[in-house]
Amino acid sequence: MSVSILLIEDEKIMRISLADMLKAEGYTVFSASDGAGGLSALKQGDFSLVVTDVRLPDVSGIAILKETIRENPSIPVIIITAYGTIDDAVEAMRLGAFDYITKPFSPDEMLIAVKRAVEARLLTEENLRLKKDISELLNFPNIVAESRSMQNVLVLLQKVSRTDSTVLLLGESGTGKELIASTIHYQSSRKDKPLIRVNCAALPDNLIESELFGYEKGAFTGADSRKPGRFEMAEGGTIFLDEIGDLPSLTQTKLLRVLEERCFERLGGTSSLHVDVRVIAATNKDLAKEIKKGAFREDLFYRLNVIPIELPPLRHRHDDIPLLIDRFLRQFNDRYGTRVKFDHGAIAELCNYSFPGNVRELINIVERCLTLSGSGTVKKSDLPPHILKGKATKTRLLPLAEVAADAEKAHIVRILKLTNGNRTQASEILGISRKTLWEKMTNYGLD
Repeated sequence: MSVSILLIEDEKIMRISLADMLKAEGYTVFSASDGAGGLSALKQGDFSLVVTDVRLPDVSGIAILKETIRENPSIPVIIITAYGTIDDAVEAMRLGAFDYITKPFSPDEMLIAVKRAVEARLLTEENLRLKKDISELLNFPNIVAESRSMQNVLVLLQKVSRTDSTVLLLGESGTGKELIASTIHYQSSRKDKPLIRVNCAALPDNLIESELFGYEKGAFTGADSRKPGRFEMAEGGTIFLDEIGDLPSLTQTKLLRVLEERCFERLGGTSSLHVDVRVIAATNKDLAKEIKKGAFREDLFYRLNVIPIELPPLRHRHDDIPLLIDRFLRQFNDRYGTRVKFDHGAIAELCNYSFPGNVRELINIVERCLTLSGSGTVKKSDLPPHILKGKATKTRLLPLAEVAADAEKAHIVRILKLTNGNRTQASEILGISRKTLWEKMTNYGLD
């Protein structure tokens, strides 16, 4: 994705140097030497970020900021200011500027600020996309619920979405907890505010605190500027904490305070920040067992477990499987420009399968069969061998990639059993990062 930056700076040498530096990082840069040129470009172009000096010969950077917010409030603005105009920078932040940088500044300082602003814009765009994708959710058109177990879930969602109560989504991996969290948010009064997602299992223990709560400049080596955390980004909206059972003990304590007092401090900070955020958490772990092992705080569990919603595994939703196959087929056919369908035999066989990977596994099976289908119709014999319970292995040879994948999955399962499910120890034994282990577990539908 191309990131386009509007740079407004009247000092020629500074303007050229900044433009060259940003271009060298892969950004597309449009430069303007005065405020009028910058405002004209703003109206005509589609920019991901605006960087402007606060003092320009014709129009002030504050005016640029106000016009940018009026035209498109999702575009972040970075203000460049001299030391003597620090009051202007403070005023710009009050009006909605993303950040300000004081002259003289180092190239790294500017690049860090730009990177953070671009990341914030991408998060905003993702939220807008999700709002569009999950529009008209009042009647739950995106949730397949022919089965009684899912209809019971929908009854709960209708009640929960009207409140601000904390929700704990429970269920096996791949049961659709993220979709349910999105549904709750976009049916609530917070639907026009951000929905911020955090996967607690995918972040290293030493980074998750700073990701959630942010940090101040100088908080640790490499903290060259202040960074807001996910809770700040979710202000007024919802934060979805997936895999909450993997949250480190120290971070559990800080999260408990947020839930109780609605305030926290950035890493390295001394002043408390108050937030108005709804919390939706999810886990595939048995938190009662985790509490007994001392791995999860009991008081935090009770704070999260205000409204528990148990999502049924796909093996308890057989009535939904044909409808889900139809939905995923339409999505993949639209994506790839194909017209593949499943015959009744294939659908019947899938309805009798236990789906240890739940809905996520069904999605993978549908895409795989559609991609490999030569006739345009997926038959029972075209299904993966493990679904046919070994029958297919007598009549067809397995591709090398499939054999390697099965072996890798089996080895990961073996190591996880050996470490009693401890992902940190397992990743060390396997020689991969904890994040890579989590991704492989997700791909293989492992709990």
